Amino acid sequence: MKEYPYITNEKLQLFIRQAFLEDVGDGDHSTLACVPYDSVQEAELKVKDDGIIAGIELAKIIFATFDPSLKIETYKRDGDRVKFGDIAFKVKGSSQSILTCERLVLNCMQRMSGIATYANEMMSLVSGTNTKILDTRKTTPNFRMFEKWAVKIGGAENHRFGLYDMVMLKDNHVDFSGSITKAVEQTKDYLANHHLHLKIEVETRNLDEVKEALDANVDFIMLDNFSLDELREAVKLIDRKVKTEASGGITKESVRAIAVTGVDFISSGAIIHSAKNFDLSLKAIK
Repeated sequence: MKEYPYITNEKLQLFIRQAFLEDVGDGDHSTLACVPYDSVQEAELKVKDDGIIAGIELAKIIFATFDPSLKIETYKRDGDRVKFGDIAFKVKGSSQSILTCERLVLNCMQRMSGIATYANEMMSLVSGTNTKILDTRKTTPNFRMFEKWAVKIGGAENHRFGLYDMVMLKDNHVDFSGSITKAVEQTKDYLANHHLHLKIEVETRNLDEVKEALDANVDFIMLDNFSLDELREAVKLIDRKVKTEASGGITKESVRAIAVTGVDFISSGAIIHSAKNFDLSLKAIK
């Protein structure tokens, strides 16, 4: 998991424990009532959509955590392009264990595959440019780790994970501080006093703010809701002195034109919050 520093075994196990506590409670009584304890069966993960599959590795961890005796045979890997009718994997072992894990596995994989598919589509739309698609913090509480994992599986990039791993001075920070200059000065003092080495990004709303952010010597400049002409002018003004990020209502229809202006990054909350769940099902093999 070196590519995903925000994913640790401790965090995975905490999520899985809490998810099972939420779903199973004092027992999966539907399964316990009618499926014999010693029943052994096999089920397959059926793909009922077209796109990018994600969450297979997570599914393996969920199954192994709940019942290490379950055997998984995979036919697809995270990031593979799949189509309706494909089989992603088979799981064999305790019928009770398979049934109790089913919904948690599907909920995670359907969400992650939908995000991976959306992220992949956005990256395809900017192919041939030097622009990368970034996610945002517009995520589902307590599920961010998996949503950002899915973004990477889909081929896009992760922005900061939370409020702690990068400084992003947005419009409200600037307005509450008085100006970009004051906000950046105070931030640099704060970081020095607390021995923190974090990149600083500043959101700008017009070209005057872009100039001010440049003079403040930050690491990234966000160009929020700029028109295409304004983006081109801002990119020319910045002249690669710092990294540029376009944001604000990015859609599949607009992303290509924005990338062509020459920005380094385009951040899109939609690749997570507007992704449609992927259609998957876990079916018993008769």
